[in-house]
Amino acid sequence: MNASGDELAPEVRAILDAARERPGGDTRVSVDARSFPDAVRETVADGRVPVITEVKPTSPTTPGVRDDDPVELAREMVAGGATALSVLTEPDHFGGSLESLRRIRDAVDVPVLRKDFVMREDQLDAVESDLVLLIARFVGEDLPDLVEAARERGFQPLVEVHTRDELVAALAAGADIVGINNRDLAKLDVDLGTFEELAPEVPDDVLLVAESGVKTPDDVRRMREAGADALLVGTAIMDGDVRQNTESLTTSS
Repeated sequence: MNASGDELAPEVRAILDAARERPGGDTRVSVDARSFPDAVRETVADGRVPVITEVKPTSPTTPGVRDDDPVELAREMVAGGATALSVLTEPDHFGGSLESLRRIRDAVDVPVLRKDFVMREDQLDAVESDLVLLIARFVGEDLPDLVEAARERGFQPLVEVHTRDELVAALAAGADIVGINNRDLAKLDVDLGTFEELAPEVPDDVLLVAESGVKTPDDVRRMREAGADALLVGTAIMDGDVRQNTESLTTSS
């Protein structure tokens, strides 16, 4: 199931090459995680849409760089109603850092997702977070072991999929938080129909996150109607006033 280099956009190949070389942590971490499912339930009970907002200084698909203090951005997102935060820790292509994640997690009280390209078990030990992203396409047959290793450390693994085969593999690995990425990493195209196609195949007891391509309140409603328990939004939040942008999407009922 691992994607070969030929099947990936050049930008993604470069990211993976760098990720494979990145060191892991020296000491095994033990995380006392803030519950993401509880945060989602509390948001819904409050009459708002659960949104994971992303602190993303830049990306290969987004022009420009946002150089605000990441902690201030995170606080503004939480003030705008974010259920959780996604923090990029990939340094070479997204401008993220482990230190930014540490500072943000210390500054907020919502769950924090480490958004990176984890390829090996020791890379889980680089930093503590509440959730950790595992991309099924990139870790392939190692997915069950990485899901187990993440849970042993106290992380809540969010397993990202884009195809039916990847979804089957995620469920077989025991994933109970699944993100369906609307972005095709081979072409970098985004199609919200990807979520709509795969979501009906996800069991009800799996917490389902729609990733990529959500820009407007109409997009939020579309994904929620298709079965999204939560949405992960980056560019549409970071483009402009992050508090206003967050409020706009979390109140899109």
